[in-house]
Amino acid sequence: MTEFLTQTLNGLSFAGVLFLLSSGFTLIFGLMRIVNMAHGATYLVGGYVAYSVLAATGSYLLAIIAAPVAMAVLGLLLERVLLQRIRGLPEPELLLTMGVAFVMTDLALGIWGGDPLTVQSPGFLRSSLHLGSITYPIDRLAIFGLAVLIGVALYYVLVRTRTGAIIRAGVDDREMVSALGINVGRVFTIVFVAGALLAGLAGVLGGGLLTLYPGGDSDILALSVVVVIIGGLGKLEGAIVGSFVVGLLNNYANAYFPEFAYFSLFAPMIVVLLWRPQGLFGSAAV
Repeated sequence: MTEFLTQTLNGLSFAGVLFLLSSGFTLIFGLMRIVNMAHGATYLVGGYVAYSVLAATGSYLLAIIAAPVAMAVLGLLLERVLLQRIRGLPEPELLLTMGVAFVMTDLALGIWGGDPLTVQSPGFLRSSLHLGSITYPIDRLAIFGLAVLIGVALYYVLVRTRTGAIIRAGVDDREMVSALGINVGRVFTIVFVAGALLAGLAGVLGGGLLTLYPGGDSDILALSVVVVIIGGLGKLEGAIVGSFVVGLLNNYANAYFPEFAYFSLFAPMIVVLLWRPQGLFGSAAV
């Protein structure tokens, strides 16, 4: 039982990282209809940037601020300079973001090398907390707690603000939003930049939980796609539930029956697709 509870906490920590990454991914996918293949690379490079800032300054706070901001600026340039030129062309958008991902990962390999790197948490977070019979690292609990706080903030923005209402309406009926005279291009930019910022933040936290390594962008992106498929396009609640499902299943499978890890992850996705092709919370109109 102690081992099971420990693996559950590990799964929840991983779910927190997945939520930060997939929440931006699903909003970009749902609103802009762009399968942003550079999203995983943004996660990886964000983690590497945090590693460099931490090594240069010794400040984890500065690292956890600098990396998301840097990825937000990168997302702004990608959306405004490149993607706007091919808006509404799915295949060129897919190929462009894939090409950007290859460029980013190759540059990361050239700059940071191929050895796994870890973004070390500050000293007070590296201690452990006693939870009954379990002794568990505080930094992993902090990852889950931060994900919960950001999830609450995102929910407030999407449900309680005018920008959030426009985003939700755009996910369900993009043409209607355009017909109302709303600057859809500006909304696209806001969502894309926010998604890149969250991916950068996920990279910082994932760099401490999972380490950073070449190919990590593809691994984490595949899991994010599963989260989006299970939860539904453009739905924050879908990202939350999907992250819990994928995070826990992935951790249980790797811990107890690693030979069936992919089966235990993708089989539920196939079941969801057969039952609800639009995902658990997705709209049939999407």
